[in-house]
Amino acid sequence: MKNIRSTLATVWRIATPYFRSEDKWAGRALLAAVIAAELAIVYLTVLQNQWNLRFYNALQDYNWDAFVYEIMYFSVLATVFIVIAVYQLYLNQWLQIRWRRWMTAHYLSEWMHQANHYRMQLQGDAADNPDQRMTDDVKLFVDRTLNIGVGLLNSIVTLASFVVILWGLSNAAPLHLFGQDIAIPGYLVWGALIYSILGTVLTHLIGWPLVGIDFRQQQYEADFRFNLVRVRENSEQIALLRGDAAERERLLVRFGRVVENWLAIMNRTKKLTAFTASYSQASVIFPYILVAPAYFAKKIQLGGMMQTASAFASVQGALSFFITIYRQLAEWQAVVNRLDGFEAGIAAATELTKRRDRIHVTATQGDGAINLKDLVLRLPNGTPLVNADRFSFCKGERTLMTGPSGSGKSTLFRAIAGIWPFGAGSVAIPAGATLMMLPQRPYFPVGSLQGAVEYPAKEGAFTAQQIADTLQAVGLPKLAVQPGKHGHWNQTLSLGEQQRLGIARALLHAPQYLFLDEATASLDEPSEKALYRLIEEKLPDTTIISIGHRSTLDAFHQRNVTLTRDGDQFVLEAGEPAKTS
Repeated sequence: MKNIRSTLATVWRIATPYFRSEDKWAGRALLAAVIAAELAIVYLTVLQNQWNLRFYNALQDYNWDAFVYEIMYFSVLATVFIVIAVYQLYLNQWLQIRWRRWMTAHYLSEWMHQANHYRMQLQGDAADNPDQRMTDDVKLFVDRTLNIGVGLLNSIVTLASFVVILWGLSNAAPLHLFGQDIAIPGYLVWGALIYSILGTVLTHLIGWPLVGIDFRQQQYEADFRFNLVRVRENSEQIALLRGDAAERERLLVRFGRVVENWLAIMNRTKKLTAFTASYSQASVIFPYILVAPAYFAKKIQLGGMMQTASAFASVQGALSFFITIYRQLAEWQAVVNRLDGFEAGIAAATELTKRRDRIHVTATQGDGAINLKDLVLRLPNGTPLVNADRFSFCKGERTLMTGPSGSGKSTLFRAIAGIWPFGAGSVAIPAGATLMMLPQRPYFPVGSLQGAVEYPAKEGAFTAQQIADTLQAVGLPKLAVQPGKHGHWNQTLSLGEQQRLGIARALLHAPQYLFLDEATASLDEPSEKALYRLIEEKLPDTTIISIGHRSTLDAFHQRNVTLTRDGDQFVLEAGEPAKTS
């Protein structure tokens, strides 16, 4: 019961925000319509149960007029039932897509908010495969929550409606054994209750392991799919390293987990299905066994027997709700757990930005310098990495940062950008300043070349002529004549071409502070020299901070700073002024 309460509380927390959102009135109206349709279906079922009595009595009495009337009555009931069922399904699906659209947008917003997606990875990403959480899991959550919720409502209302009918039929057709009537008030109700309780308990004992198995199946499927995407995106490197066999083996190992877990699902489902199928078949004849003695003792007519069987089936079906949907319940609980974990991961990533012992990035009025004060960078496990106290990157100055690999140069850039939460101290950035970080491997969204080079601005922020001129200037004349061409630029362009495209992006946006993290390392020295001269020419007022290892970069920077080891961490130290070109 504790687990059920916990699951229901989680479902409530995940589900209710939509019905309080900006789309709440449409959502509530659609939900009310679906519920009203379900109540109407239950009412029609009650009318059909009463029809059973009259119809079969007409058959037993050879009453042709009554038979024809009941056929026409049933036709009307069936027509109304079909119309309501069709529109209930339509409205249910309409509600599902609106609810799913809102949840997907909500999760995307939370996941992408202030680099939460990045911090979640830094924490080890306990909420694995966020792509699956926002696609398959959201879809299944909405579908299962509605279907299970409406099904539960149906069972409750059906039970309340038919218990009264079945109780009255128990008095009309008393339990008849060994030629005697045995007075047990509502014995048909108690029979359905005992039968359903036993079935529910046995179903749970057989099927409860499916919750954990379903959870792992979704995890293994997502892991296999994610690694397939990684192979596709890194196909060139795999081919160059002749790693086809190694990757195939790694993928088969991951798919082997999918197969192994699926076999576990098969075995458990086989046991569960064997019981539930037996239970369902037995429930067909069980009410006839109970009421048959009274029928053959001529205590009731055929119509009364059929009505009793129908009412018993309705009560027993309502009480056996959890048996019939147990497989869906197991899958649903696994989905709820995964979404709960995803929300917890987002909350933990957000919490990193609110801790007192974090790096504070503030906007200040001053001389235009970026000032580091008492800044200590740490690894996610708490290990000290960089100490940079009372250090400034002056406005308009070009600074070259060097140091051994792993000394924290890129991490310092991340801290200045405000996405590295592990550490202490402060980074003061001039208010309203525009910063751009260019890594060694820049990111380009799949789409048009114009959209790729304009990113993160919206496509159309710059004119086609501006883009063509800039691409020409950075040494990409072939791309300059086709800015509207679509492609996967991180795959179709060489790393050197990607770096040229990254410089083009910086020239278009003209940030006040440009951070180049080995952004030209894949180019030959003459090309690198030409691009730095282009940056000097096109962005004369931009403060430039570069990370690089080539001595030829000294000529393009006014100051050198170095990360040197000091015990278990690295310290940022200013060196001699560089010789400018």
